[in-house]
Amino acid sequence: MGMEMFALVYVTCVGFVCAGILASLYQIVSHRPAGFRMVMHTLPGAMISVVLCMFAGPFIIMRNALRGWRIEDRHIAWVFGSSAIAGVWSACSGVLLLNMFVGAMSAVT
Repeated sequence: MGMEMFALVYVTCVGFVCAGILASLYQIVSHRPAGFRMVMHTLPGAMISVVLCMFAGPFIIMRNALRGWRIEDRHIAWVFGSSAIAGVWSACSGVLLLNMFVGAMSAVT
């Protein structure tokens, strides 16, 4: 059970770190914070929006939850619920990202 928990925590951290990096890169490039709004003007813009929301989602959820708790005085249960959603989402995206990385590394060698 110990190694499985370690693996779960590891992939969750990988997913959340990648979400934070992607959201920060988006903010550097576009000069506005990442959000769940979709750009539907062009097909490439729509595809980039979907990928951004898919991988940066946990960071966006946690940023909005902490902001709502501090600024809008939402209940702490809101932060715990958002943390659970972001944690599961981070684990799923972390598994996907690590599988893609391992697959790419095995294809190279």
